[in-house]
Amino acid sequence: MDRKPLKDYLDAIEAAMRRGDATEHTHRPALKTLIEALAGPGVQAVNEPRRIACGAPDYVIARGTVPLGYVEAKDVGANLNEVERSEQLGRYRDSLGNLILTDYLEFRWYLGGDLKLTASLPRPGRDGRIRWNDAAGSEVGQLLGQFLEADIPLAASPAELARRMAALARLIRTLIERTFSGEGEAGELHGQLEAFRKVLIESLTTAQFADMYAQTLCYGLFAARCNAPAAGFTRQSAAGALPKTNPFLRRMFNAIAGPDLDDRIAWAVDQLAELLARADIAAILQDFGRRTRQEDPVVHFYETFLAAYDAKMREARGVYYTPEPVVGYIVRSVDALLRRDFKLADGLAHAGKVKLTRPKAQGKGKETLETHKLQILDPATGTGTFLYAVIASIRAQFEGNAGAWPGYVAEHLLPRLFGFELLMAPYAVAHMKLGLELELSGYDFASDQRLGVFLTN
Repeated sequence: MDRKPLKDYLDAIEAAMRRGDATEHTHRPALKTLIEALAGPGVQAVNEPRRIACGAPDYVIARGTVPLGYVEAKDVGANLNEVERSEQLGRYRDSLGNLILTDYLEFRWYLGGDLKLTASLPRPGRDGRIRWNDAAGSEVGQLLGQFLEADIPLAASPAELARRMAALARLIRTLIERTFSGEGEAGELHGQLEAFRKVLIESLTTAQFADMYAQTLCYGLFAARCNAPAAGFTRQSAAGALPKTNPFLRRMFNAIAGPDLDDRIAWAVDQLAELLARADIAAILQDFGRRTRQEDPVVHFYETFLAAYDAKMREARGVYYTPEPVVGYIVRSVDALLRRDFKLADGLAHAGKVKLTRPKAQGKGKETLETHKLQILDPATGTGTFLYAVIASIRAQFEGNAGAWPGYVAEHLLPRLFGFELLMAPYAVAHMKLGLELELSGYDFASDQRLGVFLTN
């Protein structure tokens, strides 16, 4: 091992301390230089005060946009045992797979939340001198080398992936709240909150906005990763995965996951994207689907994620999905009842219309309008399981007549298919899932069309 970077680092620490006015901020340039020297070309140790003020670790170590690890630094002589027990470090250990805690002389390395190695450089003597020690230098060099080359443990099960996604979602939620409070009323997040209030929920609070934002980022990236290869997967590439079923949702996801995402939040979202890129999503979902007996584990995984993210919210909002065999039975039963008792020969696919009269919206008198006789509404649609089954049931009647399907969807399906949902993440997933299903069936959304799935009570 080349001892020079570590000896130069120790000399810089000693010189700063001998001046008598050193703080933890004083030593940051020296640690940045050390890490970049040991890592080699292409790796940066980013120390961004704006991020730190909002709750980010002191250093994000990255190769390009790919995060390699994080460093939380305290002043020389700080009690690292106390820091280790703090809420802040607990949050970092839960959410960041590769982490170092240091007081610039002692280094503690955590991988997957577990303490792996501890090593220390010599401390100043009574004369203020720090005397080099080959053995100590070698131990710290090895620790930093393993940190920089760490193979972050993959999420190997649905429960583990949900836990790690949830930890990052909570971290992102905190970052959003702190960034919001620190940016001023003209800030980007304030503008997005007003857009959410205008288009989605007028009474949305700042805390609800941060929660909605974090959940949408996390589960939106997860859903995008389920339809994308691991190679080259980033938050920027995921932003284009939403179908054209909801123009506002597409713009929103591009704003909160695209290249213009606030730097104080982006580092954590990049960590989430890296977690998803490294996870064996196909194997995890196959195992999850096998155990839950669900045909579409992408949709039903949200229940597992929400249980890890906020179990009380899951219970309060009733996020417990109906098993797909039950969904199928209910949809087939409704179709049969429509045919038998209501004499609609096409069942759920019935496209007949009726004329209704109603008071004019403005002025006196009444107006006549024509609307479909059979309307379909799921008042608690979640991720769209029932609507998905309805579409599949109707689509089956077009076997052998695929050419008529796109026209039917535009004229007789979208105008009468509706869903209401309270939570932003399942709302986004419902749009993604149903939109992708319709596109795969041969239907292409026009620019002025959208699914009738709404975020509302």
